[in-house]
Amino acid sequence: MIWLLALLVALAGPAAGRQRPDPALLLHPDAPELNQRAPDRFGVRLETSKGVVLIEIHRDWSPHGADRFYNLVRHGYYDAVRFHRVTAGRWVQFGINGDPRISGRWREATIPDDPRRVSNTRGTVAFAFKDPNGRTTQVFVNVRDNAETHDPEPFTPFGRVIEGMDVVDSLYDGYGEEAGSGIRSGRQGPLFEEGNAYLEREFPKLDYIVRATVVWR
Repeated sequence: MIWLLALLVALAGPAAGRQRPDPALLLHPDAPELNQRAPDRFGVRLETSKGVVLIEIHRDWSPHGADRFYNLVRHGYYDAVRFHRVTAGRWVQFGINGDPRISGRWREATIPDDPRRVSNTRGTVAFAFKDPNGRTTQVFVNVRDNAETHDPEPFTPFGRVIEGMDVVDSLYDGYGEEAGSGIRSGRQGPLFEEGNAYLEREFPKLDYIVRATVVWR
C-alpha cells in the first residue's frame, strides 16, 4: 500500500505544490503568504500553449530570486501570463500579470540583488531588472549562451530548464521586441495599463502560460 500511495502522490504531481489561486491575495505583495522561504531545490512546471516546460530551481544560486519565484508560482501569479518578449535565438521573457490591478501592485515590489553564481548559459532562468536591487516579477529564459553580455550586468540565474527547451525554442517570436520590449526601454506601459486585453488585441499570436505549478520540494 505504501508504494501505491507514493504512486498516487507522484501522479498528483502538479497539484502537490499548488496553493489555490487567490487574486485578492496577489493585490498585497507584502502579505506573509507571498514572502515564504523557498525549498533549497524545487521544480516548476509551466504548462504552456506549446507544451510543458520544467524548470529546476536552486535556492543557493539566488536566494531572493528563488523565494520570489516560488511564492508567485504557488499563488497563481503566472497563470495566463503571455510570453511578451521573444527575441529569436536570444531570450524569452514573461512575468507581467494579465490583470492590471495585480501587475501594478508588483511593479515596484522589488527584491534585493543576489551575487551571480551561475553563468547565463542556454536554458538558465533569471529575473529581468532595470536598476540595482530592482527585480520584481519578470523572468527570462536564455535561449542561447548569453554569458558574454548578461554576466557583467549582472543577471542572476536562479534555475535551469531541464525539460522542454524545444518548447521554449518554439514559442512565437514574430513580434520580436514590439510586443513588450525590455524593462529598460520604458515601452511596457500598455502591458501594465491594460494587461492581457492589450496583448490579445494587438499581439494575438503570443504564446502563454496556461498554469504554473510547483511540482516537488
